[in-house]
Amino acid sequence: MRPAPPTAIDPAGVAPAAGRRTGTRWLAALGPILAMLLALVLVAATGLSQRSAMPEAVEPWVFGYFAGRYPLFVFALVYGLAHLARVAAGPGPASIPRRIAFGLLGAAVLLLAGLYPTFGGVILRAGFATGGMAFLTHQPLWLAYALGAGVAAALFGGILGLFAIVASRPLRPRLRRFGAGALAFLALWFGAAVIGLSSTLGLGPWPLRALRIDEVGLAALLLAVAALPHAALTTLRRLRPAS
Repeated sequence: MRPAPPTAIDPAGVAPAAGRRTGTRWLAALGPILAMLLALVLVAATGLSQRSAMPEAVEPWVFGYFAGRYPLFVFALVYGLAHLARVAAGPGPASIPRRIAFGLLGAAVLLLAGLYPTFGGVILRAGFATGGMAFLTHQPLWLAYALGAGVAAALFGGILGLFAIVASRPLRPRLRRFGAGALAFLALWFGAAVIGLSSTLGLGPWPLRALRIDEVGLAALLLAVAALPHAALTTLRRLRPAS
């Protein structure tokens, strides 16, 4: 019997099939970022702002105090929803009913935490309260801002991490998950700090008025910079064997 021919290897030393799978997963990593940027384009194209007419019952969830101070948070919610969808549809040992049930539940919890009772939900309120109290106790402004961003990132990331695990990962506890979770939190902390500085960096008064073209470009840059570290970390995590 003739031995099986060796697997073809490309010049870089990577099997073509494995390279294609890795490339596909990296492209999938961009899915949540692309969803976030698409939402930004739709907002700009439709001219959505606080001057837009919408049902009275919906207004508190769309606009309000925190919408003016942290307007890019709405796109962070889009990123979170797309991330949960990506995880639920990605590789893993979970059954299809488990993926659907906990993916949808995670999306509902994230929206509730980010929009109830009004825009910002408990996520931005907890971060704002923490930063405000730190500033009132005479902490430096940069430290108060960092603490507030950290609390908001912890709530946001806690929801994403919990439902990512129960939707698709093995439920056995693993020590390495704590390290991965800590790195993901740091990435989200960085992202929260970036999008929180949007007005300071020149985004403009949206949503008081519609976004301008130059503001769309700046917003897209800030959102991409904020999301890339977390997207890269979670992709690297999923390139490893399930644990």
